[in-house]
Parts: sequence; C-alpha cells; structure tokens
Amino acid sequence: MTCHLSALCFDAHDPPRLARFWAGVLGWEMAGGPRDGIALLPGDDTGFRIRFLPTQEQKTGQNQMHFDLTSTSLADQRQTVARSLGLGARHIDVGQRPDEGHVVLADPEGNEFCVIEPGNKFLADCGFIGALACDGSQETGYFWSEALGWPLVWDRDQETAIRSPHGGPKITWGGPPLMPKTGKNRLHFDLAPPAGGDQQAEVGRLVSLGATRADIGQGAVSWVVMADPDGHEFCVLAR
Repeated sequence: MTCHLSALCFDAHDPPRLARFWAGVLGWEMAGGPRDGIALLPGDDTGFRIRFLPTQEQKTGQNQMHFDLTSTSLADQRQTVARSLGLGARHIDVGQRPDEGHVVLADPEGNEFCVIEPGNKFLADCGFIGALACDGSQETGYFWSEALGWPLVWDRDQETAIRSPHGGPKITWGGPPLMPKTGKNRLHFDLAPPAGGDQQAEVGRLVSLGATRADIGQGAVSWVVMADPDGHEFCVLAR
C-alpha cells in the first residue's frame, strides 16, 4: 500500500486571510483547529485539503507549484478572473505570450495561479482545479507516481502527469529547463502513511524510490521532512 496525499500546504504571512481568499475562489469550506491549523475542505473530488501554515520568510522567485483553474466558457473564465481580483488577486507577467488564452494571476501573497481558457483538451475531464502544475523533471514525475500509487496519464517529451484513480486534479511536471531553487518552497505536500502503516517504514520506502531526508530547521517534530528527486520538500505525517 502507498501513502496518501493528505494536504497541499501554503506557507503564509497571514494564514486566515489567504485561506479566506482561496475559500472564496474555490468555494471550499474553511475549517481549523489548534493541531492542524487553518484548512480548506474540498467540496468536490479533489481528494486533499489545502492547509495554510504561518511563516515569516519572504517569497523569493516563482513558486515551484501553481494551480491551473478550468473554465467552461469565455464568460466563465472572465467570471473566475473577476471573482479572484475582487478577493485580492492581481494580474502578473511570468513571461506568457499575448496570444496565449490563459490568464495569469497572483493571490494576495504573490502565489501564482492560472485561469485556463475553455476547450483545453488536457484538462477536459478535470474539475475546477484542473491541475497542480509543477516545475520538475521526468524523474520526479515517476517518483510521485510510485510514491502515491497514481498512474501516469502523460509521459511525453520529458513532461509527465499523474492523476488519482479516484479522479480530481492532475499533477504535472514540465520537464527541463528547471527553475533554480531559491530557498524552501512555499507550497509542499503533506503525506499520510497508509492505513495501519508505520511512518518510518513509509520514510524508508520513499528513500528507496529516490527521496532524501531534509533539514529545514524543523527541530523536534512529529513529522518527517523529506525532499523529492528535484529537491522539493514534502512532509510525512505521523499516524
């Protein structure tokens, strides 16, 4: 059995504000508690929560992950953009061409995301969160396919994508050239060991697949910080 993708975590200077923004964009319910922090609970087949964790570190460079949000029509795309702007997003330029149909925005803390034009065939059978698009290598795509037990749904020209057998967003890796890593990523995965599984056994399995243990100054905590083959951090939670 494989581990479970429990959450996508955002480092945030103001977690409640960022959670309210994404709750408004996605239409997800906010939840919270002293142990897990502020989280959004999916109202669709996404299959993982979004958590918001406090940080004092400044954002440096473009994020390694971003959401691709889908549209059913041009009017729907415009409505998503307008709703996002009204909640505190802004337009940004990451080098997109004027003839490209997607709209690139940043949330109130500068985290990039895209609102994709209607008719995108790659995301045609996906929900509102069509994909979590990652900067990463083919090797890392293969690693995450094995780590999560999600099949490859794209593997061409060093670009890879996986998707849960239960549906939800695709996770994609764009292949080279890779962006230089400028510090700890502001977005990372939280993984939960399989039911009845052991945290350290799962850590050992992930190391055998190509992950490494990582030290980000976490100190004595119940979770284990690791890095995938491209050096991007993730956490393995305790049961």
